[in-house]
Amino acid sequence: MEFSFFEIVAQSGLIAKVVLAILGFMSVISWGLMIQKAIMLSSADSKARDGTERFGKAANLREAVQLLGSDPSSPLYYIAHQGVQEFNRSKELGNSSEVVVDNVRRALRQGVGSELARLQSSLSLLATTANTAPFIGLFGTVWGIMQSFHSIGMLKSASLATVAPGISEALIATSVGLAVAVPATIGFNIFMGRLSQVDTLLVNFASAFLNRVQRELNAHRPVSRASSMEA
Repeated sequence: MEFSFFEIVAQSGLIAKVVLAILGFMSVISWGLMIQKAIMLSSADSKARDGTERFGKAANLREAVQLLGSDPSSPLYYIAHQGVQEFNRSKELGNSSEVVVDNVRRALRQGVGSELARLQSSLSLLATTANTAPFIGLFGTVWGIMQSFHSIGMLKSASLATVAPGISEALIATSVGLAVAVPATIGFNIFMGRLSQVDTLLVNFASAFLNRVQRELNAHRPVSRASSMEA
């Protein structure tokens, strides 16, 4: 007899079908999430690299911010917005350069944290799938074995024909559980690595933004009278 996955599923019991339906739903969700995250992180990485390069080439802070403002979908946009907002607020309050820089540093740190949280969102679902799918499959395995022993007790026969259906259900549940968990585990590890790369890019951008703020503040700082007399 030829092996037929769908035929075994069709002939399986209600519990086995529920287990397989849950695993199938989890597989669809995890694959959809992996495709979405692959596109999102690839775009974030590309835009972060391009935005940092254009930011460094800008003549001044105003021009640099305007360049970033042309692409609101860039992960640098929100970080720069937070930095500029805090910079303007601190300047309006008449704070010293040291206070302005410190406030902008905290705003940039919060912006980086918010962007990383956005990019990392829903990855916990992928981790949950990777961790729970094997155990859900194991439940189906245990249930199939229980059914096999029950059949043996009812029919008082330990022949292969008696136990084969329950064993088939058990093995199907196990294999499907692993088929769902393994891609989710691989995807989660890959995405965490990509997030680490994006994190480095965002932190580097925040440092470049803060350096630009410090240079502009120093450029507009009035020269002391003593220094003028020495010159």
